[in-house]
Amino acid sequence: MTERLHSFFAGRWRDASGPEYTTEYPHDGSAVASLNATTADDVHEAVEFAERARLQPAWAGLKPHERAGMLYRMAQGIRERAEDLARLQRLDNGKPVKECRALVASAAGTFQFFAAAAETWEDAVTPSRGDFLSMSVHEPLGVVGAITPWNSPIASEAQKIAPALAAGCAVLIKPAEITPRMALELARIAQQAGVPDGIVSVLPGKGSVAGDALVRHPLVKRIAFTGGTNVGLGIQRLAAEKLMPTSLELGGKSPTIVCADADLDHAVAGVLFGIFSSSGESCIAGSRAFVHQSVYEEFKRRLIEGVRRLKVGNPASEDTQMGPLVNLGHRASVERYVALGLEEGGRLLVGGQRPQGAAFEAGSYYLPTVIEGLPNHARMCQEEIFGPVLALLPWQDEADLLAQCNDNVYGLASGIWSRDYKTAWRIGRALEAGTVWINTYKLFSISTPFSGLKMSGYGQEKGRQGILHYTRQKSFYWGMNESPLPWAGQ
Repeated sequence: MTERLHSFFAGRWRDASGPEYTTEYPHDGSAVASLNATTADDVHEAVEFAERARLQPAWAGLKPHERAGMLYRMAQGIRERAEDLARLQRLDNGKPVKECRALVASAAGTFQFFAAAAETWEDAVTPSRGDFLSMSVHEPLGVVGAITPWNSPIASEAQKIAPALAAGCAVLIKPAEITPRMALELARIAQQAGVPDGIVSVLPGKGSVAGDALVRHPLVKRIAFTGGTNVGLGIQRLAAEKLMPTSLELGGKSPTIVCADADLDHAVAGVLFGIFSSSGESCIAGSRAFVHQSVYEEFKRRLIEGVRRLKVGNPASEDTQMGPLVNLGHRASVERYVALGLEEGGRLLVGGQRPQGAAFEAGSYYLPTVIEGLPNHARMCQEEIFGPVLALLPWQDEADLLAQCNDNVYGLASGIWSRDYKTAWRIGRALEAGTVWINTYKLFSISTPFSGLKMSGYGQEKGRQGILHYTRQKSFYWGMNESPLPWAGQ
């Protein structure tokens, strides 16, 4: 049965004003939920209400530890509903249920972390340079927007909502059109935690409508965006017209490097996890594997064996490692890239097709795929596929390796497999990437800042300093002089 969803904005649970649409379960294409899309008028109403709500004593008058209390309660509310939230995210985007549980746990940890950061934040009394006391304080920016992707909704939304609330802002969430559920559930949990109505709103629907209106609205003082690079560039252009700060987490084509001295058991497992977990639908996916020539054939053999052991199947199953891609249209895009790679001269080692059998026919499944024989400048090695497709490339000279790794418009993440800490450090410092994993991959901490270089983004998320991105800084000077200022001739 298709569930009916209502939006939450301007302090009420209600239908948005736009056309009705349905979301589908990627496993079998069945309709999961129906709701109305947000219009530009809805966005305007939500922003205006949020601006009024954030100025009320019920929010503006709270001490940091009181806001922190609400965030702690949100963390607890997420944990109390963890299994249900994991199920709902699985229905939204088809991720395996184990991965959904991990993302829900991550979201709870994010709210807990920023609650602690909020109530322990200290402004500064700055060193005096005269007969005055000087200090610097941080104040909330106001109404901010969060535009989130479909691949890991609850984690991405938590990373934007939590620091915004910790700073004292009102936040309007524009979730991906096809995955609105997690944002709506977080709004419900916020309401139950005591966050005043209007401080959190959810605006589902098309990015070209709701997202555009949110970015353009003069009362919106910041946008945090995770998604495609082209959309991010458009947001940045609009933000420049308002002198509005942004954080943009965009695309990636991350290299993973296997050195001659690597522990191949660890390296193979890490490369498999780096590209094929989340069905490759991850901006940080390690989609280019550079393997030293001396271990290339052995690594390839083990990698192919590992790929063939991966469990592709129903995301509701506890032993599934790879579920379906998010929809049929996205699968078609991945298939086009694989065909392009073969046209460019690549050799298919494993995968490259849809899985066979009745269990897969209705869903948007695609097998984990490895292609070798392509130069790094091939389109398949340069462009983000956002699917379970790995390009395998040999290397021998370190300088040439680094040149190839960095020869890409993206600079989001990277991985290095080596037993030699000096080698790993030297290569890691030379890589143009915001995150470097050494002898591991795709591990995260909310306490560690995350950012991209080049066309992978701008600004940071996570880390205790993440609160600062939702504040403006104000300086105070308290005169301590006993005599009047001498300039006036007193």
